[in-house]
Amino acid sequence: MQTLIPQLTASQIRYSEGDKMYPVSSSEGTHTATRGPTQYAQSSGSYPYSEDRSLRLESTNWEIGVPCGSPEETEEQEEDERACLFHQLSPKPSPLLDPSAGFLTLTSKISRHRVLGSKGRKQVSPPGPRSFPIIGNLLQLGDHPYLTFMEMRKKYGDVFLIKLGMVPVVVVNGMDMVEHVLLKDGEHFAGRPRMHTFSFLAEGKSFSFSVNYGESWKLHKKIASNALRTFSKAEAKSSTCSCLLEEHVVAEASELVKVLTELMSKNSSIEPRSAITCAVANVVCALCFGKRYEHSDEEFLSIIKTNDDLLKASSVANPADFIPCFRYLPLRIINGPREFYRALNKFIALHVQDHLTTYDKDYIRDMTDALINVCHNKHTATKTATLNDDEIISTMNDMFGADENIGQKPPRFEDRKLLPYTEAFINEIFRHSSFIPLTIPHCTTADTMLNGYFIPKKTCTFINMYQVNHDETIWDHPNLFRPERFLTENGELNKSLVEKVLIFGMGIRKCLGEDVARNEVFMFITTVLQQLRLKKLPGAALDLTPKYGLSMKPKPYQLLAEPRALESWCP
Repeated sequence: MQTLIPQLTASQIRYSEGDKMYPVSSSEGTHTATRGPTQYAQSSGSYPYSEDRSLRLESTNWEIGVPCGSPEETEEQEEDERACLFHQLSPKPSPLLDPSAGFLTLTSKISRHRVLGSKGRKQVSPPGPRSFPIIGNLLQLGDHPYLTFMEMRKKYGDVFLIKLGMVPVVVVNGMDMVEHVLLKDGEHFAGRPRMHTFSFLAEGKSFSFSVNYGESWKLHKKIASNALRTFSKAEAKSSTCSCLLEEHVVAEASELVKVLTELMSKNSSIEPRSAITCAVANVVCALCFGKRYEHSDEEFLSIIKTNDDLLKASSVANPADFIPCFRYLPLRIINGPREFYRALNKFIALHVQDHLTTYDKDYIRDMTDALINVCHNKHTATKTATLNDDEIISTMNDMFGADENIGQKPPRFEDRKLLPYTEAFINEIFRHSSFIPLTIPHCTTADTMLNGYFIPKKTCTFINMYQVNHDETIWDHPNLFRPERFLTENGELNKSLVEKVLIFGMGIRKCLGEDVARNEVFMFITTVLQQLRLKKLPGAALDLTPKYGLSMKPKPYQLLAEPRALESWCP
């Protein structure tokens, strides 16, 4: 006759039946409880699949590349299993000899069955495509992941689950679901996953990419927002401009027209991307550091190239972010971000250190001075925690990068409300191009529910803004470029429709520089079109397919730029 001997260790409980060992639970990971000696427990150390082969998250929490189960759930499960084992091994009185004991035993079993049944009920995970070992769904993303996600949405719905390398990722589409994630349940989705690519920006202290969401992050953002507001009200040197920022933008837009005109006088056509990029970057430099550069300045051109390379390398599909062992391979796509961020960090740190040395509280030159001023005033007045010098440098990294994504940017800020068609045109550019197709990846800060699906804490989340901007339920013929869609029958700007354009995000992680960016784009476009007539070069191919990255860029193109009389221009 075989005997059943319990063998308990610190890390595992096993049944022993003869020479065979049967695991019941483990302290590592989450396991299916085994109540009898003839069943094996199944570990969820690898991803289990639902019936349609979609990834099932269940109750196992995952940080980027590293499983991190809930200690409370594991301890509770082990306690239940030990109690069950103890109950099975304890001598039991016969119900025939003691009816009251039999009734109590039956009642206890029924009650326990109900409790275990509710605990053991699996949470429903989002559906999704089948994945490959190690690489997951990385090879399925293609050159433009946001379009792939739109195709997957047709099969799996607005919320689905993919696996990138070793990491489960929830992809969110549809305005309702996006608003739920970024607004209604914003606190639960306000985190950032630990990603190799972004860990080098500002030496990991960037509040835009920070994984440390909490009170210190909120303070950091509030200080940056106050500094931006302070600078936006700084008095201009020129009486024709409302503020110092407007003065910088007006000057740079005029310089852009001059550069394009000179290029056209020397060539039969022009490739304007470099001139536009230099103009926009100069506004950012003036905004952040109170300094502009000549378009031929080598340091300036070097940092522009660094920023451009950085955007190319910082895509959502960098394998180093999702397959940890890839981080040690000598590949450009892996090591490139480190080099790019290092050069950018050095450039910004030098300017900030110079400002810390020459700062004058009575003379605010730029955003850096404004940030230093806010920090010093807050600390002096309240003696509360504020940003140290290193954090000021990291904040300027965020400011420098936030506006650089705009791509094309100037009359006066106050004229925006007088030119509704121009505003409609700009909003259609934002919507149609969706040059930032996905938000910077989010991460859940707690277990939560989304569209009826269970999403564990520390789950990486992608929000597909491109899909919302091309959703047929919101936009009539979304693939057509039609600025008129943003105008009412009276020719006024339809502000409720403008709010549906997702390009700066929304909620807790919304871009701080949206107002600055919109003013800048308006003034660049109106100034250029006021003085130049831009035409496509006859016979030249024009490919509007963008080059994918964190921010998408246009492919090379040729234009004709002809001067026009001011009186013939109509906005």
